[in-house]
Amino acid sequence: MPNQSTVASTASEANARYSPRLCNDDLAPTRDQNWSWYNIFSFWMSDVHSMGGYVVAASFFTLGLASWQVLLCLLAGICIVQICANLVAKPSQMAGVPYAVICRQAFGVFGANIPAVIRGLIAFAWYGIQTYLAANALMLVLLKFVPSLTSMTVPHWLGLSLLGWCCFGIMWVLQAMVFWHGMNAIKRFIDVAGPAVYVVMVALAGWIVYKTGFDGISFTLASKSLTAGEQTWQMITATALVVSYFSGPLLNFGDFSRYGKNMSEIRRGNRWGLPFNFLLFSVVTVVIVSGTQSLFGKMITDPIETVSMVGNDLAVAIGLLTMITATIGINIVANFVSPAFDFSNCSPQKISFRTGGMIAAVGSVLLTPWNLFQSPELIHYTLDVLGSFIGPLFGILLTDFYLIKRGRISVDDLFNDTPSGRYWYRGGFNPKAIGALLPSVAICLVISFIPSLHQVANFSWFIGAGLAAGCYRLIAREDREAEEVTHSHGEVMAQKNQAVAE
Repeated sequence: MPNQSTVASTASEANARYSPRLCNDDLAPTRDQNWSWYNIFSFWMSDVHSMGGYVVAASFFTLGLASWQVLLCLLAGICIVQICANLVAKPSQMAGVPYAVICRQAFGVFGANIPAVIRGLIAFAWYGIQTYLAANALMLVLLKFVPSLTSMTVPHWLGLSLLGWCCFGIMWVLQAMVFWHGMNAIKRFIDVAGPAVYVVMVALAGWIVYKTGFDGISFTLASKSLTAGEQTWQMITATALVVSYFSGPLLNFGDFSRYGKNMSEIRRGNRWGLPFNFLLFSVVTVVIVSGTQSLFGKMITDPIETVSMVGNDLAVAIGLLTMITATIGINIVANFVSPAFDFSNCSPQKISFRTGGMIAAVGSVLLTPWNLFQSPELIHYTLDVLGSFIGPLFGILLTDFYLIKRGRISVDDLFNDTPSGRYWYRGGFNPKAIGALLPSVAICLVISFIPSLHQVANFSWFIGAGLAAGCYRLIAREDREAEEVTHSHGEVMAQKNQAVAE
């Protein structure tokens, strides 16, 4: 595990026989698979309990559907995410390696840089946006207690005010400090961040109900009148949007499942962290959003704005600081750890886990995310383009592991850069995986850019995953290994343990 000297030293010796072009202490099979179900549960709590998660959950109740219909959509969507998370988790937990390394099995030892860089670039943009949102929350806290700082809120340089730069810098440094201390520090942080948000959310919901009474809470936040067909379509769309929202963290879930004690613990953590947690969070969210409509005369879907309207200054400060903590949590989980491993995979000896994460952090500043966030059309197309790759990558990754390789992993070959390696393919690239990726991505991009297909774009993840999986299964059918699946787990674990013991 990154940033632990004794483990790193032992791992360096154990994996000295691996190619330095493919391995460093952070990418090598981990020896510390000690994450329990609660750590996985906390991971999903940090992912769900964000400003984005709040807005998404609240938006589903504005579709004009009955509350039971919305909750059914949320449950269906999150159960799909849960199933997919269990599938993605298995290969990384078996081999003890991150997402970028597992991709070598399908794309080749060097071809894996393609999916790694794509996922890293997606995190690039979102890291900056989430940091900017947290900086805005911090600015509200400062202005609440030091009104004289208002003079520093005028746009000053590159579209951001002096106070904005100060807050952005503070949030940037705080996140870097947590990340710099490695995965153990990140694990401890998310164990606290997720539950802390629940305390604030429940308290805020209680305050709303106290002010408005239960009569002021409605679980249908819109007065639309929909036909049976329109209701069905909205329900299907809402279900798809739940999956799309979690598609990024879902793709690189292996970065965290590699530390799981076993698959039983991971499945338990996914069960509590996804269906149970997401539904409870959604109900609390709609109580708050619905209450704002009764209390303030308008529906407020921004949690920062809602918290700032509470009368008590101390309560506002605590609420906003907790929201900041939650944002730091999801940013580190979804947008810091992923590019850290992804960029490290491109050049293991030159880019460490820390360096890879800092590349994303610095790049997020260069993107000036506040300008992206202020241009919805630009960010929509930018993230849609990047997101069009997620479904196909997911489809190829799972098809290769479960259908082509039949659940088998040769850990040593993941770090073998010679033609004798099982994942060498052609010069380190698997042309079949790349051949399945390109047309699938192209179709998703076409859907994203054609206005008349806007409604279909909500299903681009499913379309991309299905097309890529089907295409890859067809063109790689001759590569299917003949060994029995029942021997795969014992072999890979024995191989990994032998590598560590040597």
